[in-house]
Amino acid sequence: MNILVVGGAGYIGSHMVKRLHREGCAVTTLDNLSTGHADAVRYGALVQADLADPQAISAVLAQGFDAVMHFASFIQVGESVQHPDKYYQNNVINALNLLNAMRTAGVLRFIFSSTAATFGEPQYTPIDEHHPQMPINPYGRSKYFIEQVLRDFDHAYGMRSVSLRYFNAAGADPDGQLGERHDPETHLIPLVLQAASGRRPAITVFGRDYDTPDGTCIRDYVHVDDLCSAHWLALKHLLRAGSTSAFNLGNGNGFSVQEVIHAAEQVTGRKIPVNDGARRAGDPARLVADSTRARSELGWIPQYADLHTIIRHAWTWEQREASK
Repeated sequence: MNILVVGGAGYIGSHMVKRLHREGCAVTTLDNLSTGHADAVRYGALVQADLADPQAISAVLAQGFDAVMHFASFIQVGESVQHPDKYYQNNVINALNLLNAMRTAGVLRFIFSSTAATFGEPQYTPIDEHHPQMPINPYGRSKYFIEQVLRDFDHAYGMRSVSLRYFNAAGADPDGQLGERHDPETHLIPLVLQAASGRRPAITVFGRDYDTPDGTCIRDYVHVDDLCSAHWLALKHLLRAGSTSAFNLGNGNGFSVQEVIHAAEQVTGRKIPVNDGARRAGDPARLVADSTRARSELGWIPQYADLHTIIRHAWTWEQREASK
């Protein structure tokens, strides 16, 4: 198979490129390198181009692909509130450029990197696919809108797709080749490990008065390699003429911020400096996935559900980064 990975120089995309190569696929990465890293694309060709340029997209798609995987979105909730124009331009308009170019090129299989942020404030947990989607910020709304577009493109043009709603992507390549390099970093586990390595003075805990056992927020951390497994299974779903679908991806186990810090101290053998801060607006107490549907329909079985394993892989990567 010949697969185009858009955003393949980023965190999850680069892991996916490696997985596709391992599965024997020919893989091409399209990335503008605004947040990605060229050296993260270890397999296949890298084409530096922007989704704001329809002609460039069409030129790449003219090579002929069996499917496209799309990871090239902006992902910071707070930034999306401050700069909604940036998020609607990239996550919506540029995604439409890609979808229209695919349609013209006759590439009609699409796997979309979506998010639990499409659900907004949880009405119940764990969150399954029947939970109402009421996003509360521009980031969540941008992803929700493309999910609706994909349903319409299936109905009108026969473009079949799978939307995969991540909860908290975490961890790093078990081989130590790839990991998180966001700038700025906003994810909890790399922030905690940067504090452990000395690259950051401390980690801030935003609120200790939530309705949880230890007062800190609970999240569902899913290993990046397990996310890639879900994408591979979603691709096979489309190749066997599976229907347009959406799946929630998480381990179904919630861990609090304090539990993550404690586990990181156990993995690293280091005391992690912690500062207490006020709650952040819009942070729900619990976000935990019900991934029953992905397990039953795709056959997805996470291999790295243990928090200590997720942190251990991320710590191997952090030590490499800290030594540079």
